[in-house]
Amino acid sequence: MEKNRRCLIVGGAPIEDYERIRHYIRKDDFVICCDSGLKHREGLSVEADLITGDFDSHEKPETEVETIVLPREKDDTDTVYAVSEALERGFDEFLLVGMTGRRLDHTLGNVYILVRLAELNKKAMIVDDYSEIEYLPEGTTIEIDDSYAYFSLVAINGKASGITIKDAKYELTDAEILPYYQYGISNEVIPGKTASVTVKNGSLLLVRDAVG
Repeated sequence: MEKNRRCLIVGGAPIEDYERIRHYIRKDDFVICCDSGLKHREGLSVEADLITGDFDSHEKPETEVETIVLPREKDDTDTVYAVSEALERGFDEFLLVGMTGRRLDHTLGNVYILVRLAELNKKAMIVDDYSEIEYLPEGTTIEIDDSYAYFSLVAINGKASGITIKDAKYELTDAEILPYYQYGISNEVIPGKTASVTVKNGSLLLVRDAVG
């Protein structure tokens, strides 16, 4: 693996705004297409470096590109397998697209990939037609500029506490968010400011929405 090269994993969930997603893609990304993620190649202007899948939702392509054919009855989804394969190949940074959509079960499973990667000290983000989704581990401070319409904090891995938000419409000091009481939704950065979010204990999902 080329040092510091990022892995782009393309799933099969719907993508409507290809232009938006293309802004996040780097020319030197190592691209893994997962099964029906192959349908997004043209829209994203990418070529696969690796193809994985059981090909239950897309015809197996006739190609010289490295292809790993998976059994249809298995524990891992095609996307989870692709992440595991990328980890085996030594990647430390991930961009995941085609991950959120009609299938809530797949969407949630893909979001929790961010938890797995964070626990392995890997950098990862999901980008879709509207949002950037990142996982904030314990002890994280992150800044959010006012180019985003909204941002939300969601406790998806147990209670999060010691949460402080500054320079936003709804500020917090040493607060906690519980999985069954999600009040950190749809906050806004104060215009002209850069908001900061700190989580001391536990972890949070950060969703930054570009569209109001």
